Amino acid sequence: MKYTHVIWDWNGTLLDDVAWCMTTINTMLAKRGLPVLGSVAAYHGVFGFPIIDYYRRVGFDFEKEPFEDLAAEYIDFYHGGGSDAALYPGARALLADIQSAGLRQVILSASELGNLFTQLRPFGINAYFDEILGISDIFAASKIDIGKEYIARARPEKAILIGDSAHDKEVADALGADCVLVANGHQSKEALRSTGAPVVDCLEEIRPVLGL
Repeated sequence: MKYTHVIWDWNGTLLDDVAWCMTTINTMLAKRGLPVLGSVAAYHGVFGFPIIDYYRRVGFDFEKEPFEDLAAEYIDFYHGGGSDAALYPGARALLADIQSAGLRQVILSASELGNLFTQLRPFGINAYFDEILGISDIFAASKIDIGKEYIARARPEKAILIGDSAHDKEVADALGADCVLVANGHQSKEALRSTGAPVVDCLEEIRPVLGL
């Protein structure tokens, strides 16, 4: 096999939660009389990391409300019930086939670790992963540090990071891993291509990249 380790992003890569994220942010915007995001294209146009900059782009005024309070409100709504977010088509079969091929898999997410486990629980896929890595707060600034800690501990012979955002390419570069980005998540294909990483349209197209 070309790779020994597969590092997965979670939201927007394995979990299709774009619609629910739009519902969450639009609920918060409407509550404040701010313009809502009327399409996925509009959402793609503003979303990115660090999340604090995304909040600025959608129109929140940090002089009126601290970012920390807004982030807490977002997390409360997102995890408060009502979400119909599901795994992307083919995700479970792909994870199983990667495991059967003998590759190690981990999740590396900018979500707070407790919230990440809450999201994973209904899908029953934890056994596919050697480790599930999330950050220690809800502010989603970056996951580079926890990624570096993982690389130092696991010492993969050859790793690839699979994600759906420009930040995932930044993380992969920082970890010395290859990267492929999937263009059905939180950022547009154009934004992903601008990173220089290979871009695919769906998870099924990951198979030849991994030699499956």
